Amino acid sequence: MQMNEALAGDALNRLKRAQGQLAAVVDMIEDGDDCQKVLTQLAAVSKAIDRAGFKLVASGLRECRRAAENGEQEPLTEQDLERMFMALA
Repeated sequence: MQMNEALAGDALNRLKRAQGQLAAVVDMIEDGDDCQKVLTQLAAVSKAIDRAGFKLVASGLRECRRAAENGEQEPLTEQDLERMFMALA
């Protein structure tokens, strides 16, 4: 399955926001900001990236199911599904 902007959708937007958040965290560290504030923002970036990954998996599963139903590709195996989810762990 090829990843494209239409398939990525909301996940791409989330990643772009996380990119900005991460830049802000780097600035906070370089400026010597409070450790607790930095860690709070870093946790938010991490969660945003995780959620984007889950969105990509969900979109990919929908697209793969559609493609398999239309005979465009083979259905995903259980091993393929597990590999996709474990990549986010």
